[in-house]
Amino acid sequence: MVSTARGLINAFLDTDSFESWDQPAVQVADPEYQEQLRRAAERAGTDEAVLTGRGSVHGRPVVVLVSEFAFLAGSIGRVAAERITAAIRRATAERLPVVASTASGGTRMQEGAPAFVEMISISSALMAHKAAGLPYLVHLRHPTTGGVFASWGSLGHVTVAEPGALTGFLGPKVFEALNGRPFPEGVQTAENLAAHGVIDGVVATADLPVLLDRALAVLVDPPVAPRLPRRTGSIDPGDAWASVLRTRRPERAGVRDLLRYGAAGTVRLTEPDASVLVALTRLDGQPCVVVGQDRSQSKPMGPAALRQARRGMNLAESLGLPLVTVIDTPGAELSPAAEEGGLAGEIAQCIATLATLTVPTLAILLGQGTGGGALALLPAKTVIAPEHAWLAPLPPEGASQIVHHDLDHADALARKQHITALDLHLSRTIHQLIPENDNDTAADLAIAVVAEAAVQLHRGTR
Repeated sequence: MVSTARGLINAFLDTDSFESWDQPAVQVADPEYQEQLRRAAERAGTDEAVLTGRGSVHGRPVVVLVSEFAFLAGSIGRVAAERITAAIRRATAERLPVVASTASGGTRMQEGAPAFVEMISISSALMAHKAAGLPYLVHLRHPTTGGVFASWGSLGHVTVAEPGALTGFLGPKVFEALNGRPFPEGVQTAENLAAHGVIDGVVATADLPVLLDRALAVLVDPPVAPRLPRRTGSIDPGDAWASVLRTRRPERAGVRDLLRYGAAGTVRLTEPDASVLVALTRLDGQPCVVVGQDRSQSKPMGPAALRQARRGMNLAESLGLPLVTVIDTPGAELSPAAEEGGLAGEIAQCIATLATLTVPTLAILLGQGTGGGALALLPAKTVIAPEHAWLAPLPPEGASQIVHHDLDHADALARKQHITALDLHLSRTIHQLIPENDNDTAADLAIAVVAEAAVQLHRGTR
């Protein structure tokens, strides 16, 4: 584990690429505080708690903000804050991505309120940077707490933490001193925050160069022309119930197959077992954000999953990247907990957000499209689907229960409700159909779908 600021800079930047942007720290009037600063500099080998400057990651220029915890616990005073703000503003002016690596106890107590309010200046500069469509990537080191975590540590487009890092708003020692009891163990760990969707993942420092390379490849590198062969052929009207059964086969392609066989450089922004997957990736060379329902997971798609979906939508808008949604769900979670968590409202918010994005949007109706959970990811500018995909307000069995008070009419209702991809294409709900073959493997279908998606994205972003 790399702990020093200079060591971290050497770990993820290209060799000898770092150029410091820092001005020498100014003297302070208080002799006692000045002596503390002198000793801190001697101990840390830096003149402040943060280093800023320009470097490169696999040849791509970036601006870096790196905390030095050995300097007064990485605390941010006015000088450090002004360095950070100046570096962010310069990065915005030069249209460069910003990479931050934090390790801090928060605001510097020796300076009090004047330092505390500087977190607003840093946050304002970052929001202007993001509003300009420029990436901001955050790496949280052990520990990151207080005002740093509550400002520039929590505003990243992508935010990861090193394994075991203490990350939280209130330092556990402060909590114990104020309340007379210890803070519960395990709450403020990187792993727990990742499991609750507060951060995007846990990444060892040794793996940081790979993560940054992949993320910047999506965020910075230009698109390339699609190369996968598109599938041609006729669409079989087929049988609606047969299509329903076909899409429920375990071996049918899902969103993870699309990424496995048709994407490159994927940066996953949700936990491995999430029911809604969010990722930065390239589909056949086209950079995009993917928000996809994963029917293979045992977790039902509840309010939290839909909030993750909406976060992915907003991420695409913030970065100016195309958004690809993948619909493949037996339905949203049906439970008291889902109702209390605002499931219906989350569906409505997803629909409203997706329908009003200004970036190119593409929805892939990949297989099952059941209920409000499917509708939440549908209102894209372009919708494509393989020929056996379908969309219905309820699964056919549920519709049978409502209409006939039994499950025996599911097949008949599937045929009557115009749920097939071909029916949806005729009504212009779906804009492009992709032929399927009887002998398709998951890889075959995934490649066919990604090929069509890449062409549509290429058209939409030219």
